[in-house]
Amino acid sequence: MFQRRAFLAGLSALAFFPFSLQAAELPDLGGQTVVVVTENAYPPLQFVDPKTGEQVGWEYDAMNEIAKRLNFKVEYQNTSWDAMIQAVSDGQYQVGMTGITIRDDRKEKVDFSEPYMRSEQFMLVRGEESRFTDAESFAAFEDGLIGAQPGTTPFYTAVYSILDGNEANPRIKLFETFGATVQALKTGDVDVVLTDGTAGKGYVDTSNGGLKLIGGPLGTEDFGFILPKGSELVAPINAAIEALKADGTIDALNKKWFLDYKMGE
Repeated sequence: MFQRRAFLAGLSALAFFPFSLQAAELPDLGGQTVVVVTENAYPPLQFVDPKTGEQVGWEYDAMNEIAKRLNFKVEYQNTSWDAMIQAVSDGQYQVGMTGITIRDDRKEKVDFSEPYMRSEQFMLVRGEESRFTDAESFAAFEDGLIGAQPGTTPFYTAVYSILDGNEANPRIKLFETFGATVQALKTGDVDVVLTDGTAGKGYVDTSNGGLKLIGGPLGTEDFGFILPKGSELVAPINAAIEALKADGTIDALNKKWFLDYKMGE
């Protein structure tokens, strides 16, 4: 869910290209409106800026650029994580974005875009934590509690890669949003939150030493946008994602949101 990830280490200060070098090759969607849903609870991918109250983040910038290049208008709406995949599957929204891991079981309900980001999961803990230092020592610390959202990749990593494979294990405390898990960590209600390095580093950077990441990566995941099965938007969005990768826009967004930006500053 923010240690710098390896793929970020070599980012250069690339300019943000307002128009793709390959724009002429991209489909023109004729100015149609596309309804995009997000949770707004996963900084710096998407969240409400505490200073301005605006919806901002990596995914907003990327989707706005995709819309510009494909000539469609974006209407943003919000829903909870636990409702999002089903709602997109049912056609309530045309696109979903909230750092969604591409998984085969989810492909049974929705179509995914090509991956726009690769992430690694880490353990987020309080800054003074010394009772455990990695997944193995946490598993042996029988009083330790993990905060997670049900049905998310971190939840399944906690169950099957750290604990005993029991999805009802009482050591996992469930919360509706990622932000709620981090708040529970800060107040001592849980001891670990599993998150991709992106979100975790964002929280560490703004915690004034209150939070830290420990251990090595617990797995790699690719993020993609979700769309209803058979959506005609999949191919155009994939083409736009490839264009953003090719001309350096993805690299520029990574630098802006993962290296330069600090929430609340």
